[in-house]
Amino acid sequence: MEFKKQAQASIPTPWGVFNMLAFAKEEGDWMPHLAMVHEDFSADKIVLTRIHSECITGDLFGSRRCDCGEQLATAMELTSQEGGIVLYLRQEGRGIGIINKLKAYNYQDLGMDTIQANHQLGLVTDGRSYQVALDMLTALEVKRIKLLTNNPDKIGIFEDSPIELVERVPLVIRPNDDNINYLRTKQQQMGHLLRDL
Repeated sequence: MEFKKQAQASIPTPWGVFNMLAFAKEEGDWMPHLAMVHEDFSADKIVLTRIHSECITGDLFGSRRCDCGEQLATAMELTSQEGGIVLYLRQEGRGIGIINKLKAYNYQDLGMDTIQANHQLGLVTDGRSYQVALDMLTALEVKRIKLLTNNPDKIGIFEDSPIELVERVPLVIRPNDDNINYLRTKQQQMGHLLRDL
């Protein structure tokens, strides 16, 4: 396992008390992946789990261009109710980073969708990897999960893993005028499991 737990601390949040665990290859990594593990977590049960990729614009600043911030808040609420886990992976902008993400936004403002904008910059559609999520869950001794997601790529990582995916739980956020095209692109071109938009 490449990524190891480097530190942890108890974090009181609006959704209850979570233990924040930092996972990285080295202790000095200043941008580790994070696991928010509710205080009622038990590895012996089926664990409600959210794998969430970092979105500075949505998670921190409430951008309406995406549904990420609302998804994160909803995931924190639901996992707090069930003693679950939110895995926060540091792969901003589907793996392209915040600088390229802002550049891509400019292309989107000219009429491109998120995929076209990435390609215009010479970047892949989605550069994320979820192997670290498996490493983190394994370190937490999780055996069975309910996965809070609409993304088929996240579902797929459990097919040949030692962790049993018992159920997919939809995480659907009501669209707004600023993110409806973003959500349609995810649904129609990336296969995300969203209701008709």
